[in-house]
Amino acid sequence: MCEACPIIDWAEALPTVRSFTARMVSESTTDFIVWYDRYEPEQKPLVGGKNASLGEMMRAEMPVPPGFALTTEACALIWHDADLVDDVNGLLRQLDHGDYAQNVDVSNRIRGRIESFPVPEAVVDALGAAYEGLCSHCEFEDLPVAVRSSATAEDLPDASFAGQQDTFLWIRGLPPVIEHTRRCWSSLFTDRAIAYRHQMGYLNRGIGMSVGVQKMVDPIASGVAFTLNPTNGDRSQVAIDASWGLGEAVVSGEVTPDNFLVDKVLHEVVKREISTKHVEYRLTGAGAVEKVEIEAGRQNQASVTDAELIAVAQLARRAEKHYGCPQDVEWAIDRHLPDGGNVLMLQSRPETVWSQKQTQPLKRGGTDPMASIVSTLVSPLHKKSDT
Repeated sequence: MCEACPIIDWAEALPTVRSFTARMVSESTTDFIVWYDRYEPEQKPLVGGKNASLGEMMRAEMPVPPGFALTTEACALIWHDADLVDDVNGLLRQLDHGDYAQNVDVSNRIRGRIESFPVPEAVVDALGAAYEGLCSHCEFEDLPVAVRSSATAEDLPDASFAGQQDTFLWIRGLPPVIEHTRRCWSSLFTDRAIAYRHQMGYLNRGIGMSVGVQKMVDPIASGVAFTLNPTNGDRSQVAIDASWGLGEAVVSGEVTPDNFLVDKVLHEVVKREISTKHVEYRLTGAGAVEKVEIEAGRQNQASVTDAELIAVAQLARRAEKHYGCPQDVEWAIDRHLPDGGNVLMLQSRPETVWSQKQTQPLKRGGTDPMASIVSTLVSPLHKKSDT
């Protein structure tokens, strides 16, 4: 049994959140909503790590798909319900953290309880107005969006909670957006998140959940870029991996990505390795993802042009300059945008492998960097955890 596991009484904590929000209310926050292009650094406690990163990139005028954050305040509203709090606390008290099967069962029961709880009307109204505004901005009815978890725990300096909450992709229409928002809230209690909080001594207290809603990208090609050469740490080069479509074929091992090195000063491609790519994953007209054979003429063709490579490298350099350290950048080329403006940044985070192993080259094959981008772009039929 785990008597120390119960969550905090959010009904007591909420006034503190409200008093903070009252000081922050401006044209950039309305009814629990913070638009990425109006994000202010002081709002980070309200939007969590992932949303804060997207907002920060927009502040730096990087080409990020538009979207907004539903603040932690919205999720906190549900903890006003004493029955919900008691039910969740009761389930957490049953936990034997050494029993994996019980951990999974308790997680499923907690998530089911949260996902059956009605979303507060004020939150429904705020989401509806914001989603309608995003559809209008993009001139697309029932715009396909990603609904992303963005927990405040992602920012803790001595623990990494990334990848423990859920992201849902290619969601269309307000009712599904609302439903998947609730599923993001419940993902605070994935079995992995519960176990990790116990392991790190954070229990289940004081962790807020924001939700991001962002326009999806339909990529011709996608990949990752490092603002150093990961084989030797050379900071004069940008290393780029790329593949056709969504990149899932790379992660599954069906395709080896194309590899490039771009010189930061000369803006020239100084090394290229083009792989044979037999399959790609791409969207159907119905918004599903399918695996298709690549026609013979494209199998041995570079998945990106030199101009696109230079654009990716320049975008990665902008991120490196903005954040002041080498970056690991996720990018995509949107097939619906014009050439010259179709290279988009999906995420940027500090490069960690080389900086933590200064004397050892990065070995490919342990963790494929393309795995991260799939959590941003891959099939709506699978829910993926996000960073």
